Amino acid sequence: MLDNNASPLMSSTRTRYTLLYFACVLSVITYIDRVCIASSAPAIRGDLGLNAVQMGWIFSAFTFAYAVFEIPTGWMADVFGPRKTLMRIVLWWSTFTAVSGLAWNFTSLVIARFLFGAGEAGAYPSISRSFSRWFPVTERGAAHGAVFMCSRLGAAATPPLVILIIAAAGWRVSFWIFGSLGVAWSVMWWRWFRDDPAAHPSVGPDELALIASGTPTTAHANVHWRDLLDLNLLYICLMYFCIAYGLYFYLTWLPTYFTEARGFTPQQSAWLASAVLFTGAIASIAGGWLTDELTSRYGLKAGRSIAVVALPLSAVLIVSATLSPSPRLAAVLIALAFFCAELCLSPSWAMCHDIGGEAAGTVTGAMNTLGNLGGSLSPLVFGYSVQLWGSWSTPLVIMACVYLAGAAMTLLVNPHRRIVFRRSPLARTQSIAR
Repeated sequence: MLDNNASPLMSSTRTRYTLLYFACVLSVITYIDRVCIASSAPAIRGDLGLNAVQMGWIFSAFTFAYAVFEIPTGWMADVFGPRKTLMRIVLWWSTFTAVSGLAWNFTSLVIARFLFGAGEAGAYPSISRSFSRWFPVTERGAAHGAVFMCSRLGAAATPPLVILIIAAAGWRVSFWIFGSLGVAWSVMWWRWFRDDPAAHPSVGPDELALIASGTPTTAHANVHWRDLLDLNLLYICLMYFCIAYGLYFYLTWLPTYFTEARGFTPQQSAWLASAVLFTGAIASIAGGWLTDELTSRYGLKAGRSIAVVALPLSAVLIVSATLSPSPRLAAVLIALAFFCAELCLSPSWAMCHDIGGEAAGTVTGAMNTLGNLGGSLSPLVFGYSVQLWGSWSTPLVIMACVYLAGAAMTLLVNPHRRIVFRRSPLARTQSIAR
């Protein structure tokens, strides 16, 4: 949990924690809306007459659009503020979540999922941008950890919910129900949130002082695209590419691995996959707490370098799982490997605050773009590897090597070196207008 003792200033109000509640609920909704189509896939294929290849393109449409629009939408959060940007994002993606339930053929569903991905892009950078204004630096890691923990819990909870809805009313209704969740959230968000905590009536002077004890940023950033050509940011993006590469194995192929490579029944594989995702939820919050604790005690470099140890450990556990003759032991090792990798999630996003400052939305958008490209590549590498060599060990060893590369990239990051952003033409125009 967030630590009020991280600063000598004691806060008389805790309004920033309400922002954290909003962010956590939104994180659950994002993964419900992402995962629901995977759980609905058999019903969708039967109803629309789709084959496995067409369903694969439908899955990829979301991820590709999400990666393409991540940086522009993160930039919007920096320039226009997260209040307006998140309102637009959530209404857009909720609309196309619901529209997915109206699809009548392959093409219409691909278009709906592409627009859904374009709409959801920027959600996490916008959340991260709001944290840069509302939380001191020593609390941001834990805040991100709580958000990502909720995303994993949302992913783990979705399959049984979807199955219940489909049994009662059909797969189309599940999309309509889940789409309505975002609309309700966006209305409450618009009424409650303010880009500047000083403008919120519930934030007291002591809490403002506590927030300002970190690294203060302006309400709207001055971002120039050329400034993103920064070597430090490149290291972070490559590191996150490696982390997300591994993540998408767990989100896509893991149940199949348990069934085909380890001989578990489909039902057992589903429960094992849910258990693995749950360990990721624990690791996300633990990683957020750990990066804040290490930062407070030993400084930014130590606090943000968890991946230097955690990713190699995850790689060793993955290779050990491939060598284990015991299916149960392999499942335990896979879960531990995921736990170690997920410890790196919150420090990665906190790094973007460290080097991005007032442009945290744009910087996290750049990082998440590379991450989603890694996530798009991972399922393909696993699929082709299994098809070519008939073994799950080869793609898992490749994944372990990718994790080692991610650790090396982390070692190169200097969280003390800020990106210096020049004033963009749009930001100059807005400054004159104000």
